[in-house]
Amino acid sequence: MAHGDITHIDIPVSDLDRAKRFYGGVFGWRIEAPPGFEDYPMWRAPNQISGGGLAPRSDGFAQPRSYVEVDSIDEALSRATELGGTVAVPKSEISPTSWWAAFTDPDGNVVGLYEGTTETG
Repeated sequence: MAHGDITHIDIPVSDLDRAKRFYGGVFGWRIEAPPGFEDYPMWRAPNQISGGGLAPRSDGFAQPRSYVEVDSIDEALSRATELGGTVAVPKSEISPTSWWAAFTDPDGNVVGLYEGTTETG
């Protein structure tokens, strides 16, 4: 389990169009939904380094969530549970080459995990 870079931030929203106007206007983010993810518009900061998505708010997702890139989600989840955390969202496929998951730390914070690449071949 390497990396450890914060790679992505999801912001829960109740109105995607309003959120796109708001965050685009405040920060200058270009926000577009990638093909196949029409309900999940993603933003890229002007520095072209940081980014994330605007995701529908739900009971289990009411606060922004940071995602940390790891070499192995399975290993990271195992280590998190060994150290007193719990699995909040099991490993789920984003694409054939990338996955995500989330755990809750002992203080109740939910942290996302990302493994993979956006490249398809």
